[in-house]
Amino acid sequence: MARHIRQLIVEGTLEPGTRVAEAALAERLGVSRTPVRNALPVLASEGLLEPVGKRGFAVRAFTKEESYAATELRCVLEGYAARKLALREDRAPIVADLRAAMTDGEAIFAKGYVEREDEDRYAAMNRRFHHLVVSGAGDSLLQDMIERVYSIPFVAPDVVAFNRIPADEIFPILMSAQHQHHAMIDAIEAGQADFAESLMRGHSAAARRSLGLEERFDEPKQKGAAQA
Repeated sequence: MARHIRQLIVEGTLEPGTRVAEAALAERLGVSRTPVRNALPVLASEGLLEPVGKRGFAVRAFTKEESYAATELRCVLEGYAARKLALREDRAPIVADLRAAMTDGEAIFAKGYVEREDEDRYAAMNRRFHHLVVSGAGDSLLQDMIERVYSIPFVAPDVVAFNRIPADEIFPILMSAQHQHHAMIDAIEAGQADFAESLMRGHSAAARRSLGLEERFDEPKQKGAAQA
């Protein structure tokens, strides 16, 4: 249940500052109030909700700077995951799964452009790639830390925002990210741990551009900017 509510927050369906009503949320998700009630303190411990009143919660607002910094942190942690995966002697099956994920992605780009309908397909492919790298590291503590960072708006690899970027710009941005994916897989397969880590750390720039987080920070701050 916490996962479903978390996704509503990260996608901006539950907007920053919104009071989270158990009854309304339970009706939206088609469940009783009990699992919703149990999930809310979990999300508060992750920093996505903040206490209001005696027993209530509201969606916490995030600044663009926080999302920017969290994206950097995500790629540092994922870089360490890529390093650990590249050092595994039994990495071949994971490399094969990574290449399969890229095959799915190539089908998206084959027509030479992307459109709004491609958003879910790209998000699923990107989520699969990053999940395979993180889980492939075989480090449960590292995975928990990365999942906490993913909970910050704009940061999770399955969050894309085609409507925040001009249509003629999103295709080259995502193609660049896809080339980086291929390069990371090659480095992991070759056991080049330093190079795999470096490539993943550099991947943060593509992630920021794809979410419209490269704007100048001297513009007025927008607390809890909504995302697609």
